[in-house]
Amino acid sequence: MRAGGAAPAVLDVREDEELALASFPDARHIPMDQIPARLNEVPTDRDIVVLCHSGGRSAVVAAYLRAHGFPRVANLRGGIDAWSQQIDPTVPRY
Repeated sequence: MRAGGAAPAVLDVREDEELALASFPDARHIPMDQIPARLNEVPTDRDIVVLCHSGGRSAVVAAYLRAHGFPRVANLRGGIDAWSQQIDPTVPRY
């Protein structure tokens, strides 16, 4: 899912309280319930990976973004929890 060699934009749709527990480097944080009002903040020039705690909310947001003209969107299945378990154990689990 890489277009033109650019790194994908990471969109973190978790709540502020969750972000305080574990963060994802260089992610843009827009809580799920704010996505419709802040759609103009979602990058249009590169692929987007959406994440939440376990992948449920991010799947909903990824589908919403695709339905609103963002074709290059993927959900991080398993969310930041799976990332912590499988990729980077330094990311705290909660």
